[in-house]
Amino acid sequence: MQSQILPISNRSLTPPPPPSSVTMGTMLLRSDNDLSDVRHLISPQFDKEKAMEDQPFLPRASNYAAAAAAVSTNFYQKRRRRTAGDTSDSDGGGGSGQSFCEGVDHAASDASLMTRFRFNFLRYLGIGYRFTTRFLALGCYSFLIFPGLIQAAYYYFFSSQVRRGIVYGDQPRNRLDLYLPKNTDGPKPVVAFVTGGAWIIGYKAWGSLLGRHLSERDIIVACIDYRNFPRVTMSDMVKDASQGISFVCNHITEYGGDPNRIYLMGQSAGAHIAACALLEQAIKETGEGESTSWSVSQMNAYFGLSGGYNLFNLVDHFHSRGLYRSVFLSIMEGEQSFRQFSPEIMVQDPNIRNAVSLLPPIILFHGTGDYSIPSDSSKNFADALLRVGAKAELLLYDGRTHTDIFVQDPMRGGTDQMFEDLVAIIHTGDSEALAKDAVAPPRKRLVPEFMLKLASSVSPF
Repeated sequence: MQSQILPISNRSLTPPPPPSSVTMGTMLLRSDNDLSDVRHLISPQFDKEKAMEDQPFLPRASNYAAAAAAVSTNFYQKRRRRTAGDTSDSDGGGGSGQSFCEGVDHAASDASLMTRFRFNFLRYLGIGYRFTTRFLALGCYSFLIFPGLIQAAYYYFFSSQVRRGIVYGDQPRNRLDLYLPKNTDGPKPVVAFVTGGAWIIGYKAWGSLLGRHLSERDIIVACIDYRNFPRVTMSDMVKDASQGISFVCNHITEYGGDPNRIYLMGQSAGAHIAACALLEQAIKETGEGESTSWSVSQMNAYFGLSGGYNLFNLVDHFHSRGLYRSVFLSIMEGEQSFRQFSPEIMVQDPNIRNAVSLLPPIILFHGTGDYSIPSDSSKNFADALLRVGAKAELLLYDGRTHTDIFVQDPMRGGTDQMFEDLVAIIHTGDSEALAKDAVAPPRKRLVPEFMLKLASSVSPF
């Protein structure tokens, strides 16, 4: 199925029309640092709090947190003892001495804990019918794509090409995963990727399918983790993402990356966070006396996959789909912050015209069948960018849903239009890489087609 390519700028990057990719949302697992997120529960009065990190909001939540801590103490003490002598910044790539049994034990324990935490999290929040039914649909969806998730998890935990848990900052979730090509002859292009997760369940491992497939095309992928709500709100998510981008810009040469070919990418909520970080950085660079650790000029392009860029247009839509207005307002720090965190609105502000002129080419990917974040979100953002003279391009994929592009299509195997479009843009001007792409073998199928079709029908996204 051909994508609709709307050329809406004088961008020099012109992808040929090949084949698509979707969100690896829900499955792979969290480190012990991540478990602190679920110990800080929030009250039903979402409008009043800002995720206080050091005390529970409900009396009964304190009992839950204590129980959760007791359940996990023994396992994580053992884990810390096992790794006490490790001075590396990484949790370890595939072959760093971790046995198969230890990896399975780690995965199973984390999966069990996180499942119980999420159910209790919903119960204490008192979230309503829509959210609960979508959460159950998420369980059905995960079950149907489980064969693909298992293979992705195995690659994530045991491949020697994955460097997990590289520390980029001083907060618990300030870590990233690197997916490295097997071919090491010369510096490789780099994608700094911010994963989605509705600002609540984002995790770096959600990018494992994209990381694996891009690394097979000689592209390094850095999947940046960030703290979620309710532990933090939007400002801190943007700060975390910016720190992760800074690490990639300043250290990727140590892992074989080309500092002159770095691309910023985000999916869903991650596309929104990455766009906010990029625009915030551009504004800093036009200010006086602002110290910066990375520059927007280091980004060859920004790729926004199924993102939302105007909160004013999305708040009611999200409310109708179960992300209630009160929760969304708390995530975004109140309606008074909507403008600050709406890139579509911000780029039209004449006061930051100089900052907008610094932005790299903005390339937006969206499926026309996306009901989680309608494709009009990307179209309106692209139109706004063009009106102010920025470089922008929109690629639409007929009938593709929010998860089709990032999960089902990659698990389907064969050719994938969004993925091929993305690779073609990254490899523009590299004739050798383009020649390899032309003869690259099709990817193997991870999940039977009937299960993928069922998954699409029950997907809550």
